[in-house]
Amino acid sequence: MAELYECRKNCGACCIAPSISSAIPGMPNGKPAGVACIHLDNNYQCGLFQHSSRPIVCGRLKPCFEMCGNNREQAMYYLTQLEQLTSN
Repeated sequence: MAELYECRKNCGACCIAPSISSAIPGMPNGKPAGVACIHLDNNYQCGLFQHSSRPIVCGRLKPCFEMCGNNREQAMYYLTQLEQLTSN
């Protein structure tokens, strides 16, 4: 099982790289891959992190080394590749 990590500061890869098909507050049609969620702040942190309005898919995404790598660039690469492999 993947070891869980805390979110890396100034990363936000999981709020940019993947597409989200469910509604997000302020983004009723979700978001396309590669587009930052409108709730990603200037420090690349999720503004909905502790809110009940946070999409379920976001809550299920847990930071781990396999996904986050050693830095933001590795996380973006991994999540972009995953998005491409799982897109229709």
